[in-house]
Amino acid sequence: MNIWVDADACPSVIKDILFRAAERKQIPLILVANQRLRVPPSKYIQSLQVASGFDVADNEIVKRCEPGDLVITADIPLAADVIAKGGAALSPRGELFTTQNIGERLNIRDFMDTMRSSGEHTGGPPPLHQRDRMAFANALDSFLARVN
Repeated sequence: MNIWVDADACPSVIKDILFRAAERKQIPLILVANQRLRVPPSKYIQSLQVASGFDVADNEIVKRCEPGDLVITADIPLAADVIAKGGAALSPRGELFTTQNIGERLNIRDFMDTMRSSGEHTGGPPPLHQRDRMAFANALDSFLARVN
């Protein structure tokens, strides 16, 4: 199993949690971004820089991810593609995307996209709080305990 990270928008505090988990569980962690990333020296942690462009990192993750892999992303279409390939997707706020909830999440995302394109100001996601970090760490630990 590998853990893939949609790293361009992943908060640093979430990356730090992932770095510690990869070392503790000895699981390969690959951060994919269209910019150069600094990662701690580790035989379990690496970064993969891809070309700039819309969805280039997402497409690379989908191409490389295999059934049983975990992808960390807030990108709902990416999560849906990963689930379709037999992988798992976890948001930086600790929400595990599943075959049961991804359709609803896609519908909400599409609705909000339609609202924004019609001129409605929907705002962005709220800031990441300590409770979000804890929810992510707990969800990650729970997932890793089930697969290891």
